[in-house]
Amino acid sequence: DDPLYLHRKDHHLFGRDVSIADMLCAHPSISKQHAVVQFRRTTKTDALGLPQTAIRPYIMDLGTTNGTFLNGERIEGERFYELLLKDTIKFGMSSREYLLLHEGATDE
Repeated sequence: DDPLYLHRKDHHLFGRDVSIADMLCAHPSISKQHAVVQFRRTTKTDALGLPQTAIRPYIMDLGTTNGTFLNGERIEGERFYELLLKDTIKFGMSSREYLLLHEGATDE
């Protein structure tokens, strides 16, 4: 399958609704508007105690019946979870799995 370049937009809606979803997911267990990946500005304190601002990807399940799974664990609906390199995402009961990579990353 072709990669989806998340960094090209500030958000991506995953779901079955062809009129609104950015990433169409056709499995019947996936809701019309299932989950959103959104880039958010965050500030964390580094080892020296200095604030470091970054823009990072987060995922939110939109309160679906069949859930969204991050690294095999179902996430709570309507709450953001930070996505990290090589995290896996699944929607509903679909066997399709998405792997988060940075552009230019190679398998090790």
